[in-house]
Formats: sequence, C-alpha cells, structure tokens
Amino acid sequence: MSQPSLRPRPVVYLFASAAPPALQLPDVVRRARRRGWDIAVGLTPTARDWLEDRVPELEELTGYPVKSAYRRPGQPDVLPPADAVLFAPATFNSVNSMAAGITSSWVVGCAAESPGKGIPVLVMPCVNSALAAHPQFARSVAVLQEARMQVLYGEDGFVPNRPGERLPYPWESALAAVEQAL
Repeated sequence: MSQPSLRPRPVVYLFASAAPPALQLPDVVRRARRRGWDIAVGLTPTARDWLEDRVPELEELTGYPVKSAYRRPGQPDVLPPADAVLFAPATFNSVNSMAAGITSSWVVGCAAESPGKGIPVLVMPCVNSALAAHPQFARSVAVLQEARMQVLYGEDGFVPNRPGERLPYPWESALAAVEQAL
C-alpha cells in the first residue's frame, strides 16, 4: 500500500492588476486549486477596488487574506512563502513599474524581488495593441526577461487585442506555464 505524499502543496501567488480578466479570478483560483496548488491572491490597489465585492469569496476559496498593501514593520506576514508567482493580468502600468523598479504597490514589489529570492515569476500582460506599440513596453518586457521573469507574451501567451476589443484571456496557458515552473 502506498504512503500518502508528505510533500506540501505548492503555494502560488496569483497577482492581478486592474484589467478585465481580473474579474475572472475566482474561477481561476478554483482551476489552480484543482491542479493541487495552494493559492494566495494579491491585487494592485485599483484591482482591489474593482474586486472589492469578490474579496470575501476569494478569501474563502484560498483560505488566506487577499493582500494589496505592504505590511507595517513588525507585523507578521499573513501569507505562506511562495513557490511561484503568476502576475496575470499585468497591465501596461504594472509591467512598466516592475521593469523600472517602481514598487509603490505590494504586488509589483513582491513580484520584482521574487527572482532575487529564487522564486519563479511568470508575467502575462494584458494590454491592447495601441499600448503594446509604445516603445517602452517592449523595453520593459526585455528588462523583465533579463530579471529572470518568464513573460507570457506573444504566440505562447497573451496576444494584444485592438483597443476596446474583448478576447478570451489565455488563462490555461498561464496555468500550464506555472505547472512547468513548479
């Protein structure tokens, strides 16, 4: 008879900025938990505002508080250590902030420092084609890759849509990439 695995479930931080796919987070959490992962959700302040009425549901699904602000000095961390970070959807602002090292939001700061701690970070942008055409965006994607983050952008990830167009967000590609990173 086989012994049950003593290996704990991997902890994946699921971070989101304020883009329409963030509204799908409860379903994404369910899908990720079916893969055998513990999920902790982090939101930019604007994403938290967008999802305020869904925060109790997210906390019930994950068993952890939804985090969107830095803790005060001396306060304990409310989340277990991450085995991987998935930042999806990552807006134009979040991608550029991470690349520039502007960590005014907790999720951007946590994602920015995670590669330095040996934690895999996967970033799936959510930008329209007009923003993707801005020269800073390509530079920021290159900087994130240089910082040892996996950017799920282009053919195997997110493909920008036209402004105002709503196409399905490739969540399954993001989850499959996390599976590989774990």
